[in-house]
Amino acid sequence: MALLLVSGLGSPALAETPVVTLASAAPIQSVRPETRPSSVERVSADQDGLEAWVTAFRAKALAAGITAEIYDRAMRGVTYDPAIVRRDRNQAEFTKTIWDYLETAVSPARIRNGQAALARQDAALTQIEAQYGVEKEILTAIWGLESAYGAVRGNTEILSAMATLAYDARRAAFFEAQVLAALRILQDGHTTQGNLRGSWAGAMGHTQFMPTSWQDHAVDFDGDGKRDIWSDDPRDALASAAAYLRANGWVTGQPWGVEVRLPGGFDYASARRETMRLPSAWARLGVRDVNGQPVPDHGRASILLPAGHTGAAFMIFDNFEVLESYNTADAYVIGVGHLADRIAGGPGLAGGWPTSDRALTFDERIELQERLTAAGFDTQKIDAKIGPLTINAVRRYQQATGRVPDGYASLGVLESLRR
Repeated sequence: MALLLVSGLGSPALAETPVVTLASAAPIQSVRPETRPSSVERVSADQDGLEAWVTAFRAKALAAGITAEIYDRAMRGVTYDPAIVRRDRNQAEFTKTIWDYLETAVSPARIRNGQAALARQDAALTQIEAQYGVEKEILTAIWGLESAYGAVRGNTEILSAMATLAYDARRAAFFEAQVLAALRILQDGHTTQGNLRGSWAGAMGHTQFMPTSWQDHAVDFDGDGKRDIWSDDPRDALASAAAYLRANGWVTGQPWGVEVRLPGGFDYASARRETMRLPSAWARLGVRDVNGQPVPDHGRASILLPAGHTGAAFMIFDNFEVLESYNTADAYVIGVGHLADRIAGGPGLAGGWPTSDRALTFDERIELQERLTAAGFDTQKIDAKIGPLTINAVRRYQQATGRVPDGYASLGVLESLRR
């Protein structure tokens, strides 16, 4: 979903079957959570506490240009939902194994539904692709993961959801900005409060835009004078997603990634985002596609091992990072990219997965980061998110202890640290 450091917002849609943010928005930034306003710091996390937060936040909203009338009317009925806080801490793209995630994200039903959805909107998607340079299969795949091609757009009252998360304080600055943006949408008359419904984290519409992403990137594609991502007609939402990706640097014609085979004796320490080579240079080291052919020189690329050296390997390009601006989780980006390939008629993945492994629990991911840092392999954050910083710390630990340095944060690594 298009937002900033809100992962997994596309995940409610993963119940596609019926069919979330890793959502993040443009260009990826780090948002350091702020504490709650001092007037509510000692209030328990409940409805009374949220109402105290709403009262304290009113002055900031008015100073930002929101009228008292709009604020009071829109915020009058917001409710605290502890389930939203729990979901924010346990998002599917970060808490499932990648093979379990992809089993749902790129299911046969989702592929079939995606091909049908693309056929229905082919004229619009072809025009959007020509205008923005983003391939229609990629846009269809985002549509599929975010809202099951419009079938599951979410019914949560987003002002309540975002106020809950702003009050929760873990990412207060981000969600305060979303509340203000949603209030501006209402104040400027772009939609009604009844339409401000969506995911548990505030993402809305067919392609699950956060309010700030709507402000910055939504477009009126159908020419009716409205940037309408809320209606049953998906065209404005699809074009807005394309505008979002283009603004974040999408390279027309470049793949998100290509599945590859690694040669015997491959230097797994080089399978890191910082090590980038042209595919022709990787080919000279024996890295080729699954059919044994060199990957064309689409641009500089790195090698990604989302499940370590015993799982599938990918050569990823700049467009991978562009998709991360939509959702920061590698699993989400691989899900979008592979679903797009399958919608276009491509094959399934050739590589296997270490299916005997299980995902680490939230507490285990915290413990892994704490133990790595204590052992001198600083993860820089203790947040239970297995992102590049933790992967690099795992790799340094593996190198120091004579293991294959693939950066895979497995239960085996945690058990080794415990010993």
